Amino acid sequence: MEFSHRPVLLAETIEALHIHPGGLYCDCTAGGGGHSAAILSRLGDKGRLVAVDRDPDAIAALQARFSGDGRVRIVHDTFDHVAEILRGERANGILADLGVSSHQLDCAERGFSFHRDAPLDMRMSKTGLSAADVVNTYSQEALRRLLWEYGEEKYAPAIARAIVRDREKQPILTTFMLVDTIKSALPGKAMRDAHPARRTFQAIRIEVNGELAMLEGALDAMFASLKTGGVLAVITFHSLEDRLVKRQFAKFTEGCTCPKEFPVCVCGKKPRGKVTCRGTAAAPAELQENPRARSAKLRAIEKLRDRQTDD
Repeated sequence: MEFSHRPVLLAETIEALHIHPGGLYCDCTAGGGGHSAAILSRLGDKGRLVAVDRDPDAIAALQARFSGDGRVRIVHDTFDHVAEILRGERANGILADLGVSSHQLDCAERGFSFHRDAPLDMRMSKTGLSAADVVNTYSQEALRRLLWEYGEEKYAPAIARAIVRDREKQPILTTFMLVDTIKSALPGKAMRDAHPARRTFQAIRIEVNGELAMLEGALDAMFASLKTGGVLAVITFHSLEDRLVKRQFAKFTEGCTCPKEFPVCVCGKKPRGKVTCRGTAAAPAELQENPRARSAKLRAIEKLRDRQTDD
């Protein structure tokens, strides 16, 4: 299946990055190359783009799409390694689109979608711990905690019990087997809202791919890898990662911490960044064309200095 991913908030993201024709940019989650192509269209001959993805299918698609463009370097890695990926250089702009790609959702055998029957996988890198491993080996308490913390699933205890119950009869190895187990644990009213498996699948996917575990450190690394005046833009798709990004951006903008009664600042701390985009959502026209953009939010921050005490 051809790798495809419709980039969300494309115009807003490109505007937020303030692209300089001769600059260095890093698309840390390049996917099918939609955002990368838009960045390249604004770069001149001396501009450079580093396109990064952890999914081998995405890497193959990027190589096919940008083959022959000497401005592009493609790297198969995760975004928390951005400092090593950039080889010590500082970038004018860094982008991280934290969403699951359309290809990953639409390619049934990847096991990301609760709408398609497939092996229970969900691995973005196609390596390591799978969703089936989580479902069939985690304890009931570990599953409950996982569903509550990463899925904000209020029926987490009941779903965890049902998973343990059903896997004792036979391993839960496909997406539809897991969906049936989830449905069996929920009251009728829970079936009338969003898809009953949505939060559970989100939680398991986050666990399998270590998404939140690596994000906080990755944000620090990405911000540190910017030049002064550079921009970090992050697109989130659920409240957990959006709160984390918002909180981390707030730390970057923190200035003087002296008690209010002090007549002058003695701590010397100054903001390291300035937030330039505060949770922009997709416009109605984009939502009509791409319903998957409905939960997307864009946040961006400009780097003012490296250390809080820099002048």
